[in-house]
Amino acid sequence: MKIREIYGIIRNKKGSSFPLIVFVALVLAMILCGVSEYMRLMMIAQGVRDAVQSAVVSTVNDNYDDIYHGVREGYAGGYQLVGASWEDSVDYGDIYAYLDKTLGLQKSGGYHVKYAGESVEYKLSGLAVDIRNAPLAPSDPAGVQSFLADAAIRLEVPVSFGGKILPPMGINLRVRAKYMSVF
Repeated sequence: MKIREIYGIIRNKKGSSFPLIVFVALVLAMILCGVSEYMRLMMIAQGVRDAVQSAVVSTVNDNYDDIYHGVREGYAGGYQLVGASWEDSVDYGDIYAYLDKTLGLQKSGGYHVKYAGESVEYKLSGLAVDIRNAPLAPSDPAGVQSFLADAAIRLEVPVSFGGKILPPMGINLRVRAKYMSVF
């Protein structure tokens, strides 16, 4: 009789979908957590990229006072008249100070760090700025390199999804600003 009772319990289908429903709910919760973490990382990266872009544009605009305006010729470069000759005059500005003020960063070691309470939200490091000056009075202004500022910075964001299993997201952000005379 015992074997028949056990066989009857095994054949009974009441409540058999419960483990499947729990599994599907857990999988959907994990997918939702992964998507929300991805969106958080992308929002941080976009905000930092926009702030770096703004800092580089500000640096290019700070060079306005030393720009030789070849507007009629269609070019402009960072030059200043010294005596009887023109010399390069390019100001790199202080992009880290601009970012610290704009994003609320604190200098910690070799990083500029944004804290969320006690924990690190993200870290910036390795800023490299390259300002390319336009040539003074080129013979062919049609194909001349314009006054450009390129910047690259390293962004590291700790990943909170999965705890210590996943390494922090690290990307290099690159931005470019070009000086163009409006008038």
